[in-house]
Amino acid sequence: VSTLVGPDSDPHSFEPSPQDGKTLARADVVFVSGLGLEGWIDRLVSASGYKGQVITASQGISIRQMEEDGKPITDPHAWNSMKNGVQYATNVMNALIAADPEDANYFRQRGAEYIQQLQKLDLWAKTQFAAVPPQKRKVLTSHDAFGYFGQEYGVTFLAPVGFSTEAEASASDVAGLIKQIKQEKVNAYFIENQTDPRLVKQIAAATGAKAGGELYPEALSRAGGPAATYEQAF
Repeated sequence: VSTLVGPDSDPHSFEPSPQDGKTLARADVVFVSGLGLEGWIDRLVSASGYKGQVITASQGISIRQMEEDGKPITDPHAWNSMKNGVQYATNVMNALIAADPEDANYFRQRGAEYIQQLQKLDLWAKTQFAAVPPQKRKVLTSHDAFGYFGQEYGVTFLAPVGFSTEAEASASDVAGLIKQIKQEKVNAYFIENQTDPRLVKQIAAATGAKAGGELYPEALSRAGGPAATYEQAF
C-alpha cells in the first residue's frame, strides 16, 4: 500500500510531486476519501495516465453540510465518526474483493475482523461520552474537522476556521469566538497535528481554556507515534 498524503500532512493543501504521479500510474486500485477532501486528485489521475478505478471510500455515508459565504459546503471529514469508519472499511473491503476475486475470502475475513474492531470502538466512545454531562462536552479546536464526531457522540466543537485549513479567520471571527467560549464556559482546547497551533493557543489564552492534548483529525502520526493507525487516532 502506498500513501500519497503522509503522516502529519494536510490533505487540503497537499501538492503532489512527479513521483506521486509515477506511484499512482503503477497502482492496481486507488482509494480516496472523497467529499471534496482531495481537490488535487483528478488532476493527478489525469497527469499520471492511471486508467484503473478510483474508489471513493466515503460512498454511502450521510453527508454533513454548512453554509459558507452563502453557499452550501460539504464537510469532508466523515471518517471522524466511527459509524462512518465502518462504512469506509466496508467500501474498501468490497473494492479489494472486486479487484482481486481470487483472494476474496481473505479480504472478507480480514475486513470482518477489522469492522468488528471499529464497532467496538464506536460502542466504547458512546459509553465514555454518556458519562459526561452534555454541558461539559464542549471543546476548542484549530478548525472545523469534528462535525461528524460531534454529531455522533454529542460533543460541541468550536473552531476559528471552517472545514479547510487553508481558510483564515478574521479578527471579528476570533473576537466572536472568544466571546462565545467565555459565555459557554468552554474549559479545554486541543491542538491538531497537521495545523499551526498558534491561533488556537492565542484564543485559549484569552479565554482561560486549558490544554487537553493533541488530536489527529486528518493525518496519522509517524510509525511508532501515538496515532499511527486509524483506531489509535480515534
